[in-house]
Amino acid sequence: MAHAHEPGGPPLVLLVEDDPQDAVIVQELLEESGLAVRLEWARSVNEARRMLPRLRPQCVLLDLGLPDAYEFSALSAVLDEAGDAAVVVLTGLAEEQAGLAAVAAGAQDYLVKGRVEGEWLGRALRYAMHRKQGERAAVALQAERIRAKENARLERGLLPSPLLQSSRIEVASRYRASRGSATLGGDFFDVVESDDKVVHAVIGDVCGHGPDEAALGVCLRIAWRALVLSGVTGAALLRRLEHILKAERAGAEVFVTMSTLMLEPDQRTVRVWLAGHPGMLVHTADGVRLLEPEQGPALGLPLEAEWRQHVMELPAGAGLTLFTDGLFERRLPGETPRWLGEEGLLELARGRAGLDGERFLDALIADVEAAAPETAADDLAVVHLRWKA
Repeated sequence: MAHAHEPGGPPLVLLVEDDPQDAVIVQELLEESGLAVRLEWARSVNEARRMLPRLRPQCVLLDLGLPDAYEFSALSAVLDEAGDAAVVVLTGLAEEQAGLAAVAAGAQDYLVKGRVEGEWLGRALRYAMHRKQGERAAVALQAERIRAKENARLERGLLPSPLLQSSRIEVASRYRASRGSATLGGDFFDVVESDDKVVHAVIGDVCGHGPDEAALGVCLRIAWRALVLSGVTGAALLRRLEHILKAERAGAEVFVTMSTLMLEPDQRTVRVWLAGHPGMLVHTADGVRLLEPEQGPALGLPLEAEWRQHVMELPAGAGLTLFTDGLFERRLPGETPRWLGEEGLLELARGRAGLDGERFLDALIADVEAAAPETAADDLAVVHLRWKA
């Protein structure tokens, strides 16, 4: 009994043929062809459907005239179960048009019984498998292009350009996708300046990872910008965003952590509201410290609580770094499970305190990845804000 194809071994061919004499002829022709294959035999469509998931052959040689099939039902059944296998159909002398129709329906090639020689059979199977590989590569390339376009659209929604009326504030940002991700997750941020010269910033994280979470992050980010520019701020802003979240989320278990800030025109006063989100790094002439204001609950949780305002005064030239938990929830190497955590992140940030925004973010992320080299399981987003001198 054959088993699944072993990588590097000769290709496995499954012959689906009800006539034992024809099956023997195919085996002899393959031996004459010089093509090294392993041959398995199924006597009906139903038997082939049972064998295909287990054997995972590289090619299926299918007789269209099986007793348990009608017209092209055999081909349809085999194509449904064949996966990445090439399919070559066998037809009778009077059924050549059926062979052409089978190719149009998804088979890689067709052969007419009684007109096949060993060399032709081997060449047909070899070319069919190569064509199938080419088709798979083309499909994968097209899928990758579509994913790239989807990611580009999501990235524009999640990670927008700051909307500033003046150039009084420096904004630097970075984003890293999670381990093995083909699509952006739900981390988002935004920075806008309102007509009263207040600079508003937000950073958020939708729980989970995937296109649904990314789309929800885009929705909330756009809603945040629209509400801020219409004059809604603070706890009222978070309440409205929570209403939008509950209407747009896929399930009641989905929640969002968020920090929303107002940087006043005096370039000193900062107002902060935290909804279940990590704190932030404060950069001053004395170094870097971790600010962890009082938190309210994450958006979307079944909790009755209020989001309180935290007001702080920044020294001249001070800056802020906002981040999502993907930056510090990383496992450190070693036999004993340890995590980098916010305190570990703070120590790394203090070693880069003298750098400006762009260089600071690059160095900090590099230090985090060096300290915890295992690829992160979550996205990370980081935003650095500093008033210009």
